[in-house]
Amino acid sequence: MTEECQFCLEKAKEGMNNAIIHLEREFQKIRAGKASPDMLEGVKVEYYGTLMPLNQVANITTPDPRQIIVQPWDKSLLETIDKAIMAANLGFNPINNGEVLRVIVPALTEERRKVLVKQAHNEAENTRIGIRNIRRIANEEAKKLKDEGTAEDDINKLEDLIQKTTNDFIASVDKLLQAKETDIMTV
Repeated sequence: MTEECQFCLEKAKEGMNNAIIHLEREFQKIRAGKASPDMLEGVKVEYYGTLMPLNQVANITTPDPRQIIVQPWDKSLLETIDKAIMAANLGFNPINNGEVLRVIVPALTEERRKVLVKQAHNEAENTRIGIRNIRRIANEEAKKLKDEGTAEDDINKLEDLIQKTTNDFIASVDKLLQAKETDIMTV
């Protein structure tokens, strides 16, 4: 296989691997019962007119599996952080004691678990779509290489490898989804 074909395949693998990494990050945000600082990862707080990630304006800890402690470095941010957590629509009601915010992570009900599983399925499907889009782009690159004079046997081999790689990455998505679903549904 030519160097151009090899480069095309490596580029596709890299893109698909990035899609898997993104899925793993998204799965970390979906809680499976115990508290984690990652649950507040998407929360943005307005700080001096700029939206900042919560972890850049406060210390976030989990002293036990049922609560998250948010300790802002600037106490004047307590109200702003409280509102930002509420606005993020994560299902949490922070408790402000004047020093820190306590975010009590409620036990998951069966209904909430099903909603989280559905959310995990949506994230997995979005990742599959992303992987298939990367495959489509790689196949278009292969066609361009064919038009530029690369041997047809090399192009066919490249397309087969792109498809095999796609299948492998989609199987990885399915495996991650299965593990996350088991994690969520375990009481």
